[in-house]
Amino acid sequence: MNIKFDLADIQAFAAVAELQSFRAAAESIHLSQPAFSRRIEKLEEALGVRLLDRTTRRVTLTAVGRDFARKTQQWLDDLDGMLMGLGDMAARRMGEVTIACVPSAVYYFLPQVVKRYHERFPRIRVKVHDASANEVLVAVAQGDADFGLNFIGSQEAEIEFKPVLAERFVAACRRDHALARRKKVTWAELGRHDFMSVGKTSGNRLLMDLALANVPDRPQCLYEAKHVTTLLGLVEAGLGVAAVPSLAMPGRDHPTLVSIPLVEPVVTRQMGLIKRRSKSLSPAAQQLYDLLVATRSARPRSAPAPQKIQSGR
Repeated sequence: MNIKFDLADIQAFAAVAELQSFRAAAESIHLSQPAFSRRIEKLEEALGVRLLDRTTRRVTLTAVGRDFARKTQQWLDDLDGMLMGLGDMAARRMGEVTIACVPSAVYYFLPQVVKRYHERFPRIRVKVHDASANEVLVAVAQGDADFGLNFIGSQEAEIEFKPVLAERFVAACRRDHALARRKKVTWAELGRHDFMSVGKTSGNRLLMDLALANVPDRPQCLYEAKHVTTLLGLVEAGLGVAAVPSLAMPGRDHPTLVSIPLVEPVVTRQMGLIKRRSKSLSPAAQQLYDLLVATRSARPRSAPAPQKIQSGR
């Protein structure tokens, strides 16, 4: 039997089977749509079967196409895994991995891990999608990211949540502020100063609101911002104090900002790696995921040391 198609044709079919769109699939493998269509036509002609039903608006797999898609994806994953483990061939491997991550975790977790990953797989591109907790969860759930670093997702049936770190919320203020020399501060005490917080659409705000629901004299917001980084800029400008996750704070040697542990109550969040249960990671993504798991206890020297505590999850 003379098979007249190649690996590139199989990869094109796998892309359109997953994305259900010729345009999106062509973009994902960096081909023009006419060139992409020719690859699919070539594959169908070589096999003598129709794999896709196409209209002007949508693409669907035929019954044969669905079966072929399952088999080709397994074959591609096996091939990818073999190539990833072959030393010099791994260094020449091309591809892309997308990780979604809340901004406060980017500095803490990613730089050294991505550096090690790049040394091993220099031709694999890593895309970091830094976004809010809700956006990170959606990106992973919808397949826009291979996996994510987030503090929400453990309650989602379709998401696997692997805890990596428990961290507490701290008070952020300027070094010349009245609270700056305190060993700890209560939420009620924090509320006696101009208090700032992230908005109600933030996952961090939800965690704080739930934890402080029964706390009398809880802080009332004078200013709100969408992102924690913006909030810290307002603190640095002297507009007030804020409650932020410890990972978001700069190092102890920062010339302006200082953090103080918050008590009564101690509010924590659990950071974890999230991925879809229904789909295995590609070998390239799995390699990066495993590196993050293996180095989850590592911490940049300049980062604040979060308190290791038991999570309520």
